[in-house]
Amino acid sequence: MISGEGIRLRAVEEVDLPLFVRWLNDPEVRRGITVYRPLSLAAERRWFEAALQRPPDERPFVIEVCSQGEWVAIGNIGLHRIDWRNRSAEVGIMIGEKEYWNQGYGRAAMRLMLSHAFDTLNLQRVSLQVYANNPRAIRSYEKSGFVLEGRLRQAHYQDGVYHDVLVMSVLRPEWQDRHLHGGE
Repeated sequence: MISGEGIRLRAVEEVDLPLFVRWLNDPEVRRGITVYRPLSLAAERRWFEAALQRPPDERPFVIEVCSQGEWVAIGNIGLHRIDWRNRSAEVGIMIGEKEYWNQGYGRAAMRLMLSHAFDTLNLQRVSLQVYANNPRAIRSYEKSGFVLEGRLRQAHYQDGVYHDVLVMSVLRPEWQDRHLHGGE
């Protein structure tokens, strides 16, 4: 388990799958992620079985927050496409419980994941892709230390409109400098 103040990342268990399906079947939650259509519990079970076959460092985590003395699952996060030679990876995150949106939990979970990536796994670079029509996520990533690297023009089609996809990253020295000098 990777723990922070009032938040932790833990391994995904099979009992989490109905919760994931509920989140992924909410069109508002799906707007910011690559999943674009509803899915079944059977499909999510197949995803879970495939996730268990991935290398351990590429298996996703459940994001839990302490609420009224109980740990509540609110989303998931994980590293993927880890390139050990170049010391880089991509990160993906989803806050599925909408009542926990806009409260800083995504940023706190990302901070834990970046600490894990740089301090535990010894990575040099962590990147992500975000839809340009998701300003809330972009602000959160910027507050976590990510900087814009580039733009994939009209690379995402949603609701009859093409949107740009932004490529953002944070490097280990930027992360370390931010924490050594009191940044978030």
